[in-house]
Amino acid sequence: MLPQKFIDNMTYLYGPDETERFIACLDKPMYHCLRVNTLKISPEEFLELTPFHLEPVPWCPNAFYYDDDVNPAKHPYYYAGLYYLQEPSATLPAATLPIDPGDRVLDLCAAPGGKSTELGARQRGEGILVSNDISASRAKALLKNIELFGIGNSLITTENGNKLLGTFEGYFDKILIDAPCSGEGMFRKSRSMITAWENNGVDYFADLQKTIIRDAVRMLRPGGSILYSTCTYNHYEDEMAVEFILSQDESLSLCRIEERDGFVPGIPSAVQPADPELVKTMHLFPHRVKGEGHFVSLMKSGGNAGECMSVSSSADDGKNLLSYKNCITSDYMIRNRLKDEATLDFLGHISRRFDLSRFEVDRDKVYYIPDGMPDTSGLRVMRRGLLFGEIKKNRFEPSQALAMNLKCSEYDNVTDLAADDIRVIKYLKGETIEADSTDGFTLVSVDGYPLGFAKAKDGTLKNKYLPGWRMM
Repeated sequence: MLPQKFIDNMTYLYGPDETERFIACLDKPMYHCLRVNTLKISPEEFLELTPFHLEPVPWCPNAFYYDDDVNPAKHPYYYAGLYYLQEPSATLPAATLPIDPGDRVLDLCAAPGGKSTELGARQRGEGILVSNDISASRAKALLKNIELFGIGNSLITTENGNKLLGTFEGYFDKILIDAPCSGEGMFRKSRSMITAWENNGVDYFADLQKTIIRDAVRMLRPGGSILYSTCTYNHYEDEMAVEFILSQDESLSLCRIEERDGFVPGIPSAVQPADPELVKTMHLFPHRVKGEGHFVSLMKSGGNAGECMSVSSSADDGKNLLSYKNCITSDYMIRNRLKDEATLDFLGHISRRFDLSRFEVDRDKVYYIPDGMPDTSGLRVMRRGLLFGEIKKNRFEPSQALAMNLKCSEYDNVTDLAADDIRVIKYLKGETIEADSTDGFTLVSVDGYPLGFAKAKDGTLKNKYLPGWRMM
């Protein structure tokens, strides 16, 4: 039973007929989709590869509905990071925020990573992605999803916005705030959300959103864009929150979001005085689209981004960007960076070009740091850059994150298995498998997409797949 206060507010905003249609749809089944990881594979390539029957999600070019009788989370392609399972409406925010390679991007309320993984994929490994969630426990899932997608230019933090502001004021080109909200878009998925709504109402979340917004706006660079979204329907957390964002920076203005079949423009009269610009925002409702619903708004700063420091990657001058195959005996590397001959030997198997100045060793863990990373001391950091691996006495152990970040073409010892090969499931369960492979660390892959490492010896592959990721 829906709260009467919720029904009254829906009726006030959208009228009795629309509200009746909304209530009726809550008894119908939910829709499910997967979003293709374009950092690893194009949607066209995935459609040729996938065994699933898929239909496009209209508002996200790399998202597809799948049938209820399949379980994509159990397929090896999921473990290869080829897609993310996401509620269809929730794909809209990250698809709407314009991202270019080299952008400095903040996902302020990021866990479990649905938006961050899409933002990072569109950065193409360039720039910096700061994915933050104040909950350290929720950020563990965020970290896994970032690593599963092969995103290496990330900084994962567990801070409140005000603490981030001390480091990142005026720093980001793009900011996404998928704000904590009263969750009216979760009513069909979890009826317990109705109880939570009755206990908390909308006022608590509206106040919380304002706190988040104040800090976020100050972290935006001149000329940057900020996207605000919720999975709720009421104007207190949607249109009124947008008005509050605009009030924080007079240079901000709303950008029109493309209207598609079933989308409902924002309501100018939801604020007083009425603001006709609010029709540029957009609502999704479960009785109008194949999804649970969302609210999305996009704003751009009118400042001059040229006044700020460039965020483009360092130029390839042929001096700093070298293959490890060409610098394996570099005295600079041995003395000042990796400090371990076994590490250098392992990295000699990778053909990708790296900026040598961006490697760090912290308590025997080796990291590759995104270009232009600021000083993050004083912040609660869960991951800073790409974890390459760990130095263990006289040997180097490559990480699961590195395996997911690599392409098979970049590593010189690959064991590629077909998706229907029983050894794939055995590997994902942590078992030892047999395969023809050169001795040493081999990159185990499925149909050409990495799953993780194994240590090969005389045709036996000792499993190095991360225990916490194993198939149950």
